[in-house]
Amino acid sequence: MKKITSLFLMMLTAAVVFTSCKEDEKPNNPVTISGIPATASIEAGGTVGPVTATVSAPDGLASFSIKKDGATIATVPFAGETSATQEFSYTATAADAGKNLVFEFTATDKDGSSATVTHVLTVGAEATTIRVTGNITGTVNWTADKTYILGGRITVVSGGILNIAAGTVIKGEAGSGANATALVVARGGKINANGTAASPIIFTSVADEIMSGEIASPNLDPNINGLWGGVLILGRAPGSFAGNVTEVQIEGIPPSDTNGLYGGNLPADDSGVFKYVSIRHGGANIGEGNEINGLTLGAVGSATVIENVEVVGNQDDGIEWFGGTVNVKNAVVWNAGDDAIDTDQAWAGELDNFIVVCGSETDHALEIDGPEGSLNAAHTVKNGTVVGSSVAELGDFRAGARGTFENIYFFNFPNPATSGGRGDLSLSGEVDANGNPIGNKSLDNFTNGILVFNMLEVTSPAGVALTSIFRNGTHVHATDVALHANTIGATKSAFAGWSWAAASGNLDALK
Repeated sequence: MKKITSLFLMMLTAAVVFTSCKEDEKPNNPVTISGIPATASIEAGGTVGPVTATVSAPDGLASFSIKKDGATIATVPFAGETSATQEFSYTATAADAGKNLVFEFTATDKDGSSATVTHVLTVGAEATTIRVTGNITGTVNWTADKTYILGGRITVVSGGILNIAAGTVIKGEAGSGANATALVVARGGKINANGTAASPIIFTSVADEIMSGEIASPNLDPNINGLWGGVLILGRAPGSFAGNVTEVQIEGIPPSDTNGLYGGNLPADDSGVFKYVSIRHGGANIGEGNEINGLTLGAVGSATVIENVEVVGNQDDGIEWFGGTVNVKNAVVWNAGDDAIDTDQAWAGELDNFIVVCGSETDHALEIDGPEGSLNAAHTVKNGTVVGSSVAELGDFRAGARGTFENIYFFNFPNPATSGGRGDLSLSGEVDANGNPIGNKSLDNFTNGILVFNMLEVTSPAGVALTSIFRNGTHVHATDVALHANTIGATKSAFAGWSWAAASGNLDALK
């Protein structure tokens, strides 16, 4: 259904009063109106004006009125001013499309004399592609009957609310460095992206010819990445930051943009709803070795709802958490260019039911980092199925990683002994600036029950022992099973219908 844009008329009076002539000295001048063009053209949903009309009457003005197609829509009274200006604006509705609207502007003086000027407004079809170039303030609605083009880094600023309807397609223009396109939800802003299983919301590149109602791109392969930025949601929940500061700048946003700050002391902070959303072909570079993740969650609070999200073909990480307390349910990451699932700065939420499909550039399926400050919160990652590739590692738990990782099935990874260490899960130690080992906090946390593994299953390469895959003693929590004979893992039905990974058949073989 087409959105009906509201009609508004704005009449602002600025009167200038002149000294009246004596009755027998008044010139016999007519009432006059100037400044109104005879014609104009706009699209439905567009606005004409403001147009300034100048009206004058030597006998003193009594009123100024406007008719649209014969019906009076505004009247402004006067108190005998001999000259005044009026501003007029009109926003065409969807119902106006294809019509010639006739506006009549009439000025009347105190003696009943009047003058009328006619303006004809031709209204074309409503625009179906909207290029967004400014930050979002107030409440803004994006609807599925239009395609929205991100013309740069667009931010939902504090106090702003962006509502995105099911089935809406948003496309990012190409850009890199400080000009990388992205949608940022700043602290205090909200996004309500309410897709459905039948009509997901899709973020993609302008190079993608996909339209609302389609799931698979008609022209882009799922491994094409770096064509635009990504989506960043930033909140006011706590994080563990170096120096024990309470806020820091998110990676992927230039330091000059303070909308990139995240962190605070509100664990239950609410950044809105993000459901049934697919993010594709992103990860543009903003600097050497610094790309934008598909979905970045910086200190997002637990009142935020994030469910049924997909990241496809991102040049950097698929989903990355930086502190915060938000829970994520039903996530799929396909063809990440770096890490699929990446956690940092003591994220304290839960990831439940996830699928990772590694691509030809994926580094780690799981990259888990420990806290950077004194806050030692931990998270839970559970019920996952991880499909490897010839270059990927199961996971790297680093710098004092902590949390619980359980009910995860891994398969299709290489033999670590013949792939340069690819295909394993390790607890990495720390090194100093010269690369010398200085300890292994992750191993200490594992030994002390702070880093916990439960019920891991793997289909190993033929002849490879569990100890070669699950390093540092983690093998005691793993079981080798035949291909697709797993008893744990993701529930793939959660991704049916709305995700490109499912529509492509990539999840068909999963149990």
